[in-house]
Amino acid sequence: MEPSSRAKRITPSLTLSLGSKAKSLRAKGVDIVNLGSGEPDFDTPEFIKAAAMGSLDAGFTKYTPSSGIPELREAIADKLEADNGLSYDPSQITVSCGAKHACLNVLLATLETGDEVIIPAPYWLSYPEMVKIADGEPVIVPTRLENGYKITPEEFAEAMTPKTRMIILNSPGNPTGSVYTREEMEALARVAAEEDILILSDEIYEKILFDGEKHWSVASLDASFYPLTFTVNGFSKAYAMTGWRLGYVASPPWAAAAVEAIQSHSTSNVTSFAQKGALAAYRGPQDCVEAMTQEYQRRRDYLVAQIGSLPKVNFIRPQGTFYLLLEIGDTKLSSTQFAERLLEEEKVMVIPGVAFGDDRTVRLSYATDMDSLQRGVERLAGFLKRL
Repeated sequence: MEPSSRAKRITPSLTLSLGSKAKSLRAKGVDIVNLGSGEPDFDTPEFIKAAAMGSLDAGFTKYTPSSGIPELREAIADKLEADNGLSYDPSQITVSCGAKHACLNVLLATLETGDEVIIPAPYWLSYPEMVKIADGEPVIVPTRLENGYKITPEEFAEAMTPKTRMIILNSPGNPTGSVYTREEMEALARVAAEEDILILSDEIYEKILFDGEKHWSVASLDASFYPLTFTVNGFSKAYAMTGWRLGYVASPPWAAAAVEAIQSHSTSNVTSFAQKGALAAYRGPQDCVEAMTQEYQRRRDYLVAQIGSLPKVNFIRPQGTFYLLLEIGDTKLSSTQFAERLLEEEKVMVIPGVAFGDDRTVRLSYATDMDSLQRGVERLAGFLKRL
């Protein structure tokens, strides 16, 4: 007996062995500095937790509609209108088990076998694997540091074939920290619209922006983009709610029922009382988001200042998220070799860029405390000087 061909196409996580090694060392009492984390180090704001706990006390523990409770879908529609200039009926919104689940629902609802999906690299590591799960073909387009790791309209057009069904855009981007300007986003969407190519716009980091940068939702930029675009977002990053598993997709009218149907036969509804927490997040005060973002920017500024003087590495200044992508080509090490040696020799964990489609890089996360950042940078500096 063998697993399905679909399962065999999926690449196992490239970070599992490194993470296991770090956990093993930590269990032995070794001081590991973790710069690999992909989640906020803050606790979920108290008013959000209180809303969820209150709903438990009230017995809100039964099934809900598979696409989410009506009041949460309405709150999401209101948020999209107010923050993003997007007009969606609540019926177009499906609340899912995180933004990852929302992305997968979209791919399953729109791809036929062999359809190609263009993915700029470096990319979030699950995009290609989710495309494969949906029987599509990921088409990876490398981007350049000197261009801020952003795909250009020319690169997009060159990668297209008659089988191209979709492009995935992620701004602010994981792992790069890049943010597309309005002009850049509009130019890419114009290429897609000319060929009726769908756009999956992953906007999960939209609130974590620095230096006055502005987030642009692609579906809001032109009426011709709206019917092609799936706007994915969630609560994990901005509200420090990663373990709650709450995301959503706002779909064009022609696809909303299909996305909902996919979810109804896979996970059904998101956890009932978690939805009450999400409702509080969008209906409640937003100063917690600003406070966390200001702290991320303080940490970003520290990393940029300290790493900017180190030898054999290069990077772009992150405009958003809580990641810094370090280009390590001058070290002559692969990203896996770099990450393994840094862990073994200096007890610092970073994520090899090969997991994100770029073996010239490693990803550092500053979703950690300043003491850990300072110790991590000191150890990284020592490591690079020895190479």
